[in-house]
Amino acid sequence: NRLGVACLVVVALLVLVALLAPMLAPYDPDAQELSNMLAAPSSAHVFGTDEFGRDILSRVIYGCRISLSVGVVSQLIALVIGFLAGVFAGYFGGRVDAVVSFAIQVFSSFPFLLFAIVMFVMGPGLVNLYVALGLLMWTSTARLVRGDVMRLKGSEYIQSCILSGGKSWRIIMKHLLPNCISTLIVVSTLGIPNAILSEASLSFLGLGVQPPMSSWGQMISASQPYIQSNTNYSVVPGIAIIVTVMAFNLLGDALRDALDPKMRS
Repeated sequence: NRLGVACLVVVALLVLVALLAPMLAPYDPDAQELSNMLAAPSSAHVFGTDEFGRDILSRVIYGCRISLSVGVVSQLIALVIGFLAGVFAGYFGGRVDAVVSFAIQVFSSFPFLLFAIVMFVMGPGLVNLYVALGLLMWTSTARLVRGDVMRLKGSEYIQSCILSGGKSWRIIMKHLLPNCISTLIVVSTLGIPNAILSEASLSFLGLGVQPPMSSWGQMISASQPYIQSNTNYSVVPGIAIIVTVMAFNLLGDALRDALDPKMRS
């Protein structure tokens, strides 16, 4: 899948940009130059400056670090919660399955804006953003893992492990987890762009990353009054969000085709 390979290269470049941000950014993203506010693109500032004279390119590069960290950390939280909930529901069944299924329905019914209001009560900030998005996205992982575990539990080798007296935690970690890896990889790859979009939306509303920390959503929010006089200020972080989300989504589709035997056939 050439498109998937190209998206993998884009994702790898984004990760390198996030890791090497101090080396790649031409300026300190928080350094203000009040005599050069809202400057047009030039050789000194490739994409111009913002309302405080800060270099837009430098802030976009550091914003890549924030956006990717939000996507990865929140998705890790969602994976842990979703895997444990799905395994318990699918393996033990009965009342455990009923309780987990009810929790999945409750969390799935939360509207995004309502969750943003709850987050506002918790207080804006990066850590609260990780936790809120992780709690919002674990349900899809739990559903898929539950289905895989229920299917695998009926297989002969799992039944022989149970009948031979194997401990539940050993069966889960040694037999069920390896068979769920492909599902977890695809779900996490498709969940990261959703987390990035959610972070941008919450930062745009003022509930996510707070100034002076650089975030693509926060930059777009701050650029609203200057969208006509300094278009680069809003367009550059917007393009960064579009490229990142499309790369992860297309990569997730390619991984699903590669790891799912039904899709391959």
